[in-house]
Amino acid sequence: MIQERTFASSSLLEPTATGLVSIFIGDGKGKTTAAIGTVIRAVGHGLRVFVVFFMKGRDYVHGEFAVLDKLPNVTMTSFGQKGWIVKDDVKPEHKKQAALALTSAREAMLNGNYDLVVLDEVNIAIASKLVELDEVLRLIDIKPQNVELILTGRNADHKLIQKADLVTEMLMIKHPYTKGIKARKGIDY
Repeated sequence: MIQERTFASSSLLEPTATGLVSIFIGDGKGKTTAAIGTVIRAVGHGLRVFVVFFMKGRDYVHGEFAVLDKLPNVTMTSFGQKGWIVKDDVKPEHKKQAALALTSAREAMLNGNYDLVVLDEVNIAIASKLVELDEVLRLIDIKPQNVELILTGRNADHKLIQKADLVTEMLMIKHPYTKGIKARKGIDY
């Protein structure tokens, strides 16, 4: 017989007194997944969350968009163009969208309305020259003490890694893509 269990919180946590900077990097799968897992944990404790997607325009079909839209205390915004950015073919509109994403993240981080701010794929935006590394470093420098900040994406610059309090690398040991298995809806996006 399955025993049902109800989890009730006696009280929600107070917003964190010391917000850290975490970066999820690497060639392996799971960077955004780790960030979204942290979002779910934060919301479960009553924290207020802002998520900005740098490289995933609203026309993408990603499962995280659908679920985050339904969670209380989560505000989400998305920037980017359809398709993947090719490093040698960055268009002005790509840079414009990335600048809007960074402005959105900065405003959310500074306005006092959020305890956790996630910048999904910001490392790719930096590596692709959509936003300047120095702008993101300044963002970290002006982060209020109580705000938790998460940055995701491959190719994180070593200066970001040095500034972060926590860096987790998703290492690809094996990936189904090498067998010709494409990204699967509901599992990979």
